Formats: sequence, structure tokens, C-alpha cells
Amino acid sequence: MAYEWKFNPRPYSDEEAKELLKNVISSETADWHYNTHHKGYVTFLNKIEGELASADCAAANGNYSQIGELKRRTTWNHAGALLHDVYWEVLGGNGNPAAAPETLAAIEHEFGSFDAWKADFKATCIAAKLSGWGVLTYDQLYGKRLLNVLVDEHHYGAIWGGIPLIACDVFEHAYYHKDGPGRGKYVDNFLANLHWERIEERYKRFVK
Repeated sequence: MAYEWKFNPRPYSDEEAKELLKNVISSETADWHYNTHHKGYVTFLNKIEGELASADCAAANGNYSQIGELKRRTTWNHAGALLHDVYWEVLGGNGNPAAAPETLAAIEHEFGSFDAWKADFKATCIAAKLSGWGVLTYDQLYGKRLLNVLVDEHHYGAIWGGIPLIACDVFEHAYYHKDGPGRGKYVDNFLANLHWERIEERYKRFVK
């Protein structure tokens, strides 16, 4: 039996999202980005699971095979679904990091100051390709430290054992409807809308 991937709910309703996220994304984007775009990654994960069950493993090769393409699209859709879960989870707050004292202390320890982290995070987001992410990640297997990781598309640049604590979607569809090509303005609004209480919960759950 194929594994069934779940489309996870946001920590607020669709109607609440329009108000909570209005300074970051348009109300239309708040709706279709979650209910159509994000949901699509989960839908295709389940479609891939079904097709993998009958794929011919003996036909695998380094050029083209059904199982090879299914495996490649698994990582694309898995990363897309997971990063969007984090994106919605950490949005909807007032942007005050004082609500996350342990996370803030860890950021200050690693980056020197909160402002230095913010500058590095924004630069990471802006430097990503037109389809990419900026991710505050805890490297649990190698450096055991916080890193701002630049991820092109959903998975190129992600690190093994990295736990995403904050994920900022910088695909053009995330911000063009509201800010046009102003990615920097969008990232500023994203940072000002972070829900640090939920970020603190993530930090305690996955890092502590």
C-alpha cells in the first residue's frame, strides 16, 4: 500500500490569513498559494507514491527511466510541501523576537547580534534564484549550529540533517502580486510579520 502524504493545515483559517498576512502577501496570494500551489505538492507526492509501487526497478539507468524521474520529483515535491508548511507556520505575528528568548540567544550567539542575523538572512533571500528560499536552519549533524541557507528551487543547496526553523519563499509567485519585483521589500515585510512564539516552539522541539 502506498504511503499517503497529508496536506497540513495552517495555524490560522483562510479568512484569518487574509488579515494576518496582508502586510506580506495579497489576500489572493494568501489563498491560492496555500490552497492550490502548496496543496499541489502534496497531491503530486501521493500520485508519485502510487506510480512508484508499480515502477520497474530493473529498468533503472543513468539516462532515463520511469523510476529515476519519479525519485527526482519526489524530492522536489517533498521539499516544496515541507518548506511551505514552515513558511505558513512562522508567519502571522508581530515580528518581535523578544517572544522567543532561547531562539534569540542562539541567533545572537551565532551571528553576533539579531540585526546581523537579519541582514544575513535578507541577503540570503535576495541572492537566491528567482525560484528559491532563504532558510534559517539548524545543522544538527555536522556543525551543530544555526545557518542561513540559500536554497534554489526547493532542494538545491539544502543540507543533510538541516532542520528549517524559518523559511522564506522567494519564488516570484510569492510576492509579485503585491510587490512586483521588489523582493527586498517583501523580505522586510516577511521579517516584520514573523510569529516568534511559534518559532520558539520549533526551536525547542527540534533543537533543544
